[in-house]
Amino acid sequence: MTSDIEHPNPRRNFIKTLGGLTAGLAALPSLASAQAAAPARPSGAKYMGGFAAPKLDKVKCAFIGAGARGAGHVSQLAVIEGTEIVGICDLDAGRAQRAADRAKGKGHNPKAYSGDEHAWRKMLQETRPDAVIIATPWELHAEQAIGSMKAGCHAFVEIPIAITIAEMWELVDTSEATGRHCMLMENVNYGREELLYLSMVRQGVLGELLHGEASYIHELRGQMNGGNSTGSWRTHHYANRNGNLYPCHGLGPVAQYMNLARGEDNFRRLVSFSSPARGRALFAAKSNNLSKPEFKTMDYRCGDINSSIIKTQLGRTILVQWDETSPRPYSRHNLIQGTLGTLKGFPDGMAIEGVTKSYHNWTGSEEFAAIAEKYEHPLFKRMGELAQKMGGHGGMDFLMLYRIIECLRNGEPLDQNVYEGCFWSAVAPLSEKSVAEDGMPQDFPDFTRGNWKTTEPLGIIA
Repeated sequence: MTSDIEHPNPRRNFIKTLGGLTAGLAALPSLASAQAAAPARPSGAKYMGGFAAPKLDKVKCAFIGAGARGAGHVSQLAVIEGTEIVGICDLDAGRAQRAADRAKGKGHNPKAYSGDEHAWRKMLQETRPDAVIIATPWELHAEQAIGSMKAGCHAFVEIPIAITIAEMWELVDTSEATGRHCMLMENVNYGREELLYLSMVRQGVLGELLHGEASYIHELRGQMNGGNSTGSWRTHHYANRNGNLYPCHGLGPVAQYMNLARGEDNFRRLVSFSSPARGRALFAAKSNNLSKPEFKTMDYRCGDINSSIIKTQLGRTILVQWDETSPRPYSRHNLIQGTLGTLKGFPDGMAIEGVTKSYHNWTGSEEFAAIAEKYEHPLFKRMGELAQKMGGHGGMDFLMLYRIIECLRNGEPLDQNVYEGCFWSAVAPLSEKSVAEDGMPQDFPDFTRGNWKTTEPLGIIA
């Protein structure tokens, strides 16, 4: 794994030296920097915002992780034109072989790798893929993405892209040094509603953007049961960390609406608070089917719900909430608000001056459908029907994978760059630090080293 030591930051070292009083004063706007200082870009490294790799006639793909998520990606990539699946790796030999057999049934001939925690390195050396899909436990993402890029591959990483700021800097530095993409696989950016809202925002329907809300509410205590499932490793994060550990599903779309880290605006700072941690311990006490007996006695530190507020360089605000513990209905609450109106999801609704019948009430389903037809995103018009047929969270998974392959084959920039993946994922460690400091503001590092100011916004992809 990569080191947890961050790049040198004189401001933070100064604060540590002077102690708590100076730390409190430094949080005041008049004394604090607007964004945490960034190290100089290493000699020979290239900024990757807007980067387009050379065209690939056929994209050779390998997979690290063949659990439920990884195996699903194998099935969908296997039917996308211009792909060749060459290797699949998992610690569990049975999972790796089942995924390989699934790909073989769709015309590919991948080799299955397993045996130890370094088998993925052997797979990369032997199969020489162009792209690597990483769907492993969170703590492995950075190491495997860095190793993939150093092996000459583009890295596509499940959420989060990494779990420490130090790892995120190493991802950025490696991508810039190798000239390889490193993309966070934020599938929600490819949802029909999210694409629709991006289309409307880009056409100025909401006027000037002021505020966003982004939530991931998904009760997942049941993952603590049932053997070697996702919950068998995620549970240790709930016990050892306290903050918003999974911010990207809600935040990714809102960040793209606002053009954060892309010319117009950028992340500035964050404050965060967590509720008491109760639900995991209560669930463990009642369950007779826990994956691991130690779940009964763990000291669960992570609050059941975390609320964080981000302030951008332009002064916009974003409320980000995360709760995977409470007995509460699923929601990816997604809201974007401007001077002329507001769009939201879960449930879908619009309230826009001069567009909807009223801005005092949300649209009904018929009115929403009529407006959506007018502003539907061109990508969804082109691929939405096929994506919904192929499935994967309503088609967003397939559409994301299709776009990855399309961009690599056409030699186009990806829809999400390495810096966005790091900014979105950075909410987790920054929120942990803010919670530990009773809500003290935390500055975002500028992973672009100032280049966000000249980076083109994500366009409306046809």
